[in-house]
Amino acid sequence: MIIARDENILVERPESRPERFSLLSGMTVERGDKDDWKELQELHYKGEGKVMGRYWRCTLDGRLVAVAIISSPRLLLAGRHEVFPKLKNGQDTHVVNVHRAKYVNENFRVASRIVVDTMFRASGVSYRFLNLASRMEGVRFMEIQSSMSRFNPFAIKAGFKFTKPRESNAYEKGLGLITKHFTAHPADPEGLVAELESMPPAYRGRVLGELRTFYLKNSAREQTGSNLRGNNMERIEGYTHTHLMKNLVSLVFSTPMYGVYPNPDAGRELPQQLPLLAFDNQKPSEPLNLALIDRCT
Repeated sequence: MIIARDENILVERPESRPERFSLLSGMTVERGDKDDWKELQELHYKGEGKVMGRYWRCTLDGRLVAVAIISSPRLLLAGRHEVFPKLKNGQDTHVVNVHRAKYVNENFRVASRIVVDTMFRASGVSYRFLNLASRMEGVRFMEIQSSMSRFNPFAIKAGFKFTKPRESNAYEKGLGLITKHFTAHPADPEGLVAELESMPPAYRGRVLGELRTFYLKNSAREQTGSNLRGNNMERIEGYTHTHLMKNLVSLVFSTPMYGVYPNPDAGRELPQQLPLLAFDNQKPSEPLNLALIDRCT
């Protein structure tokens, strides 16, 4: 109960839940497709490039509100090894690697992209959507790794637990390489590109060679998944100066936080469509209360 003063009289008022955005009651979560991602892709800060995975969408009366892409996990990840040290224990023999890969692929997925229409941001959509999509994906653990998690705690509200942020392994050497050739701020990709393009052709070619070699050697993205096929350096040489520099700056200066969500509904059959407010019927770490689904209004 809350004691409040009203016209000089002390009265008791029952506690009430904080007001929430009224349109949340009409939103639903279900499987989506790549067309949903294309519709909101440009609103994501990493909207460029292709991302493989399963799509989930949140809609309101047929209008697209949010999209998530759930992708296959990386087989080796420092944050995961910190949380699940047994996955790293032992020598990296062929047998160990095969069984580790099988376990990771069967039990982990990663929320690689999440974007909400600007009309519905700061309304409570993102963390509810992420939580329900993670449950509906069905695996034991949902991972997320994002530098933006330091500035937007939506994943924490969704029930994810995070390790402490780490400095990029490429930070010191990458910073040294950039400052060796550039006077622009090392974290300003546009300034670096402008300076690169103003260099004499011969010198620019040498600098590009060093940047590409460093990026290929230190980027896990360029050495996993579909990027294992073909000539890696030929692919990187095909990058525009802007694309290469953005990726390089991100590699050197990003401090991604690793988060994991143990799915309390793993292995459980859930409805193919859930109301967004099903999130509110229990704590993020508790199994969905399916008996209350019809009351989500």
